[in-house]
Amino acid sequence: METVQELIPLAREMMAQKPNRKLVKLYVLGSVLAFFGVVIGLVETVCSPFTAASRLRDREAAVAELQAAREQKVLETQAPLEKGKQQEAVLCSRALSNRLHAS
Repeated sequence: METVQELIPLAREMMAQKPNRKLVKLYVLGSVLAFFGVVIGLVETVCSPFTAASRLRDREAAVAELQAAREQKVLETQAPLEKGKQQEAVLCSRALSNRLHAS
């Protein structure tokens, strides 16, 4: 609140000194930029909890996706091994059954 109260005497002093147009434009531009900076800072402060929550949800979704991909990869590597074991078991059982019948 102190800065707002200091702006009025500053403006009165500037007008008493009769500054040229360029200097007034520069002061107005600086004041407008400062005002926008304050507004953007307030908006960022108010919205930061929501963005933090969305970032956390995005991170959790990415972790879940990576875990699903890892599990899929493990299943893909285990499937050919299990298929090979099943084929060996079938071949062995056929060989044993042939022997039993042959004797």
